Amino acid sequence: MLPRMVVDERAEVLENRALSAEYNVVTLAAPDIAAAARPGQFVMLRTAPGLEPLLRRPFSIFEIVRGADGTARAISILNKRIGIGTGRLYAVRAGERLDCLGPLGQPWPLSAGARTVWMVAGGVGLAPFATLTEALVARGLALRLFYGARRGEDLYYADWFADRGVDLVVTTEDGSRGVTGRVTVALDRALASTTRDDAMDVYCCGPTPMMRAVAARLADAGRDTWVSLEQVMGCGMGGCYSCVVPLRTAAGGTHFVRSCIAGPVFAASTLHWEGLAADHG
Repeated sequence: MLPRMVVDERAEVLENRALSAEYNVVTLAAPDIAAAARPGQFVMLRTAPGLEPLLRRPFSIFEIVRGADGTARAISILNKRIGIGTGRLYAVRAGERLDCLGPLGQPWPLSAGARTVWMVAGGVGLAPFATLTEALVARGLALRLFYGARRGEDLYYADWFADRGVDLVVTTEDGSRGVTGRVTVALDRALASTTRDDAMDVYCCGPTPMMRAVAARLADAGRDTWVSLEQVMGCGMGGCYSCVVPLRTAAGGTHFVRSCIAGPVFAASTLHWEGLAADHG
């Protein structure tokens, strides 16, 4: 199922804010995409003119930027410099224009009956949670964010979530801030204080091994979780079949779907995790 409205905007770069030598946030004037986007959707972005890189790159919509009257006017992208495409996005300057196609993909299913929501993020997997947070805060839900990073200085935008009333639980692998260890350490402790009868929804995004570990822990606790996959994509519209992922069938077999149109959000219990690549960089 394709999104209701997909537009291709020649979006002006309004701001490029460097967070570190690896991470930055780019704000793009894309009013049509901003107005139509729902939490968890993404855009396909041509990060530079010419043929290198040849294909667009998928990026979660990080923030919806609104004017003084509340009108959606722009989107922001949380970027981690890894390869050529993300490197070019790290270096863009205000005033440049980038081809931006979106909004694409299926959004997060918004919590219906639960009053408590947990979000679990690792690294750049934080990106789809800003729009989700704003949507759920507006519903008056109690939110908790488990946010893991290697070092304390890598916990970008933690204060942004705290300022919106999110209960923030941070973990660092070097122990420089919060709980020492990976994000699953803090998650295990929190799960131990819950029962299966507690009405709660869980959303997760990050490296594939992390999401698989989170999904396994929640399954052991009798719960499912929504995960946002970070598959490599060539078109974002279902035409190239480069983002195919395996799903479980009721009969115990495997069914393949395109992550760009069936996802990127899936119920963790429906995925054949063994068939997903460990890291999509």
